[in-house]
Amino acid sequence: MDDFNLALVIVAVVVCILVLFVNFYILINYQHPDDANQAYFPKFIVVLGLSVAAISILMLPADVANRQACRNAIYNGACSLTLPMKTLWLAVYITDAVLVFLVIPFTMFYYEADQDKSAGKRLKSSLMWVIVSAIICTLILGILYGLLGKADITVRHLSSSATNFPSMWTEFSSTQHCIGSSSHQIFSIKQCSAYTASASSLTTWTTRTSFPEYVVAVTTIVGSVLFSIFGGVGITCLPLGLIASFIKRPKAVITRSQYIKEATELSKKARELKKAADSLRQEEKSGSKGKSWRKNVKAVEKELLLLENDVNALEEMYPQGEQAETAWILTVLGYMGKLILGTLGAIVSVAWIAHIVIYLLIDPPLSPFLNEVFIQLDDIWGLLGTTAFALFCFYLLLAVIAGEMMLGLQLVFITIHPIKWGGTLMNSFLFNVGLILLCSISVIQFCATAFAYYAQATAAQEIFGHTLQSLRGIKYLYKYNVFQIAFIGFAFLTLLCYVLFGWKRKKPRGRFQLAN
Repeated sequence: MDDFNLALVIVAVVVCILVLFVNFYILINYQHPDDANQAYFPKFIVVLGLSVAAISILMLPADVANRQACRNAIYNGACSLTLPMKTLWLAVYITDAVLVFLVIPFTMFYYEADQDKSAGKRLKSSLMWVIVSAIICTLILGILYGLLGKADITVRHLSSSATNFPSMWTEFSSTQHCIGSSSHQIFSIKQCSAYTASASSLTTWTTRTSFPEYVVAVTTIVGSVLFSIFGGVGITCLPLGLIASFIKRPKAVITRSQYIKEATELSKKARELKKAADSLRQEEKSGSKGKSWRKNVKAVEKELLLLENDVNALEEMYPQGEQAETAWILTVLGYMGKLILGTLGAIVSVAWIAHIVIYLLIDPPLSPFLNEVFIQLDDIWGLLGTTAFALFCFYLLLAVIAGEMMLGLQLVFITIHPIKWGGTLMNSFLFNVGLILLCSISVIQFCATAFAYYAQATAAQEIFGHTLQSLRGIKYLYKYNVFQIAFIGFAFLTLLCYVLFGWKRKKPRGRFQLAN
């Protein structure tokens, strides 16, 4: 037993180190060339945030393994080398909340500040924004905790008589479950068995939750709102977007005259956007940053992203250079890869939606479904079920990012922060890391609920399954499956939009003009 517990600790340390290396690799390969050899603090925050998000998801399988390490323990000392999972959960999620609401906003304010200003002025401006945000968040959390920071836990009150231990236990029978049979004890007899107790035995225990647990709960609610919207949209558009990209792929290389014609149109569009960006910069310097200015900035960002996509598409249709044929072959293989990934993603998406309906929305559940699949995979090989579980959780995070990108292209009030290989600026990195961190808590809570049979008797179940779902003002959101229903609703709305409009070719965009 001690050997197994020690091995679990060693594996946890090794996994954390591997996560750090993977996130360094992601940062190096996705960063924009303009951020090379600079912006070291934002890069540190990006790596830290991605690591916290990844580790938080991997902690649920670790929690399950930690529980299994002690299942045969006879005395407490046998579990001395297990991980203190509840403490680790709270530490990770408090770190998550600090990064999302304080550190990442400060870093984004500092990074996006006017470069013409001195470092001191940018630092002062960023600190002012963060301090005001921290005061507001602290006041809101403090007031909510003082008024609603209690958990109402429903329990069944049972009681029984007592007897001497040396006994033949002759008073027990199929109809008599408890000690004592005198008439004045009948009420106690009826209330000593949870199976035969009446409804009057139910009572409510009220206890004040700890402040860290309440912070996790409130952060989970905020993340769950975003997760229900972005995740619901993304779980549909992620696989269908990949498949649609394959369907709309370039079928052949275009001619040189066609390339020149398209390139000329794109250059005109680029000049229009540059003129619009210069105009917005002049407005910013003059101090006239109103609602119209912010709307125009987001419109320019959207048009710039679409222009970059058009440029990439044109380069795919007319590869140049000495390796033009090789580039075209790689393009064809890339679209085939998108088809394969889209098909696999569609299978995972259907499995997720089916599991939510079968296991969460129908009471009692029709089947454990994926819970049973993970358990059987664990029986085949110890880490197989854990790996499958982690992949399903990570898929939800990818769906959140895909949903944010999808809605960002369609809705003006959502800022677009694309993630591109070799072309991701630090502000886009920071925004997506913040979104991932905020939704990672909700993903874990969602997975802990969806896979409650697989993750039973864990520290995560204690935090998310008991305390969170018993908090005043919050418990009804989980009692009536509000977030799960919203998730399924957005998924089907997105599917309907793809069926009605997703197959159509996009129309050429006209001349871009700023709104007055």
